[in-house]
Amino acid sequence: MRTSTIERKTAETDIKMKFALDGSGKSDIHTGVGFLDHMLVLATMHGGLDLQVTCKGDLETDQHHSVEDVGIAFGTAFKESLGTKESIERYASVTVPMDEALSAVTMDISGRSFLVYHVDGLKDKIGDFDTELVEEFFLAFTRHAGVTLHINLQYGKNSHHILESIFKGFGRAIRIAAAKNERKGIPSTKGML
Repeated sequence: MRTSTIERKTAETDIKMKFALDGSGKSDIHTGVGFLDHMLVLATMHGGLDLQVTCKGDLETDQHHSVEDVGIAFGTAFKESLGTKESIERYASVTVPMDEALSAVTMDISGRSFLVYHVDGLKDKIGDFDTELVEEFFLAFTRHAGVTLHINLQYGKNSHHILESIFKGFGRAIRIAAAKNERKGIPSTKGML
């Protein structure tokens, strides 16, 4: 089974994470940032992943360190769970609606980290959550997962719906790109990812 356990402790956060790529959509998520918890539950369920995470962060400062460091841990866990990357599909392109919002999430498990994030028009905050931290989460994820990730909002008005659409698409993209296809070896003409 493709799994990973991460423990990451800094002066700003203390994170414990258990991740299963071939899961059933179960989650137990407590980051201290309620909106992030909600988004990770969605990604986990729609990706068919299993995720347990606790984060004790310096929320008295703000939410930035917790959100970014959970992204680092998630990216690291994802990369570890892939192992040699042999027989994976590698690519995924998912378009997900959420009421009036429509977003496209495209992933390449390439070994090269790159983020394209075109999401304009979000309100600055959803409740007490700074929406600019979503980009920080995905930037941390891509850097530590070694994936190329393109997130493009096609349209939408409600910031909550927009981000739900993105995280659901993110979960589905993980599931599709990491799916096993035994007809393939390493899916690269170079022979490695």
